[in-house]
Order: sequence, then C-alpha cells, then structure tokens
Amino acid sequence: MDRITVAGILIPIVLLAAAFSVRTAHATSPRERAVQALDSLIDRYWNPALSMFNTADPCNDCNRVFHYWWQAHAIDALLDGYVLTGDPKYMDVMEQLYAGVRRRNGGHLFNDYYDDMLWMALALLRAYEITGQDRYLTNAQRLWLDIQGGWNDHYGGGIAWRKTQRDYKNAPANGPAVILTARLYRVTGDPEYLDWALRIYNWLEENLVDPRTRLVWDGINRQGDGAIDKDWLFTYNQGTYIGANVALWEVTGDEQYLERAKRTATASLLYLTRSGGVFQDEGQGDGGLFKGILVRYLVELVRADEDTAQIRNALLRNAESAWASRTPSGTFGPRWQGPPHSGTVDLSSHLSGVMLMTLTAGLQASEVSAAAP
Repeated sequence: MDRITVAGILIPIVLLAAAFSVRTAHATSPRERAVQALDSLIDRYWNPALSMFNTADPCNDCNRVFHYWWQAHAIDALLDGYVLTGDPKYMDVMEQLYAGVRRRNGGHLFNDYYDDMLWMALALLRAYEITGQDRYLTNAQRLWLDIQGGWNDHYGGGIAWRKTQRDYKNAPANGPAVILTARLYRVTGDPEYLDWALRIYNWLEENLVDPRTRLVWDGINRQGDGAIDKDWLFTYNQGTYIGANVALWEVTGDEQYLERAKRTATASLLYLTRSGGVFQDEGQGDGGLFKGILVRYLVELVRADEDTAQIRNALLRNAESAWASRTPSGTFGPRWQGPPHSGTVDLSSHLSGVMLMTLTAGLQASEVSAAAP
C-alpha cells in the first residue's frame, strides 16, 4: 500500500443497499451494535456502480485512487458479519465486492505492493474456509506465489514492501506473510508453507522486534540508509506479529509463540493507548485501518489463550468507548474516544470500528455459548 453495469447485477445491489439503512433505534447488545455497524458500512459506503465500497463518506469524487487493500479488509469485515449472524446478505455483498475488485484491478488480483496482496490473500483464504469454494483458495495460492518473489537477501532476508523497492523490508509485509503461509499449511498440509512461515517469522523476530519492550518496529532501509524505523510504532504491526505467533502456535503447538504474542499484546496496551486504555488515534487514510487490524489479532489471541483477561477487558473497553464516539450518521471516525469526529469519514476508519464491534461481539457470544449447560 502507498502510505503517504450490468443491469442484472445492478438492480439487486441497489435493492440490497436500500435494505441496509442505518437503524436509529438504540442498539443495546454487542450483537445488535455489530449489526448496526455492519449495516452502516453498506448503507453509507456501498457503490453499486463499482461493486465496491466508496473510500469516504460523504464521497466527493472519492474513488479516483483505488485503495485495493482497504477493499480486502472490507471482504474480511463482511465475512465477520456472516460468521457472527449467519445472514447470507453479507456473503452476497462479499462476492460482489470480490468481483468488483478484480474488475477495477484489471481482471486480476496482482499488485505492486506485497503487503496489499497479502491482505487480499488472507481474506480470500478465509472466504475459502467459510464457503468451501475452490476459487478463493486458488487465488490465495496464486497471490502467494507472486508474493514469495519478494523474498531476497537484502538485510538477511525478509519479504520486500513492494516490487520496485526490494531493499526495503518491513513488518507490514512480513507479519501477514507468516499468518498466510501458516494458514495455507493448516488448510493444505503442504510442509513447504510451514517452512516459509518459520523462515519469515525468524527474520521478523530477529530484525524488527524490540527485545526490551517486545514492540514491533516498522521497517528497515525505508530511506536507503539501512536505518530501522524504531520510532514508527503502529498498532497494526503489533497486531500482525501477534497474529503470526498465534498462527504458528495453532500449527506447531509450541507454547513459546503464545507467550510472545501475550508479551507484545501487553506492551501494546501499555505503550499504544491513551486515557482509559483506548487505542491511539492514528489518523485516517491508511492509518484508519491500523487499530482494526490489531483488534482482529488480539481477539484471536484471546480465543487461543484463556490467560488473557486483561486483553479481553481492554477490547471491550475500546468497544464501549468507540460506540459512544460514533458520528451522527453511525460511522466510526479515527478517534475511539471523546467527541465524535466531524467531517468526512474514510472507509478505512469506519472499517476499524466495524471490526471492533463485530469481533468483540463474536468473542462475547462464544463465551456465553461455552458457559451454557
């Protein structure tokens, strides 16, 4: 990512979008809040002419830049909605979005940015696991074949950030690569995927994890000077490292990975939150998605390890605070605390709030189910 109509389809999409109008009733339960957040995503952002989400609300010529990786996370958010509710409307929109992204991207899913493709591959692999449709697995594997070409010997290994900057290695490209290859191993049983997961993980651990704080630095050699960006401490880099550890624990059973994940999660709560333990505002644009990514992998850690009450409680506090800080139109701005954001809300920012609501609701629902006699 760069940080700085077919009538037969159009008509049902328009009808579908109308059915997703934002509810004004007071949502009380976590599930109701999640559904309201998901419905506002469709109602405020869905563009039936493009079969994709607008990149801002309101949209004032907002789609000139194609934010491929935001749409990948929108696929994940719709899958979250389906997993939580079982409502097929979320899968309908997800399939339309997948087709819209391919069309906008020139009929394929390849991209100059390795991290962008990783997010898409992760979303499609989830789609395969949920639907059983082989096309999603096939495309995740094709993306990985292209991504693995980013591995090179600059700075001892690691996957490059983008194809035209092969000597810049960063956490956004390598953390998700571990998650993807570990999950591909889980799904296919092919040991080559596990070999890749361990190789990439070891490079990330040795080069971009602070041994003192256990926070993840952003990257190395961004400006061609060999320097590590130790001051760039973003929530999503912590999230993908946590997710990498959980994914490796799932396929190896090695408890060291859960312990490392918990240490970085605890460090994130200590260093990357503001008053009341609410995660920091990282702006809009690409930064709007950062907190949602951390939330996703913190939830996975809580599901994997019962000894995570502090992390669970922090997630629920963030959900309460973010819900109280929504805009009048029901969208989530970049701040999850304080007065509601005014002005345009980027898709990235709203997606983070949607993920927070949906994933924490799912966490609470699974706890209630587990406690039932």
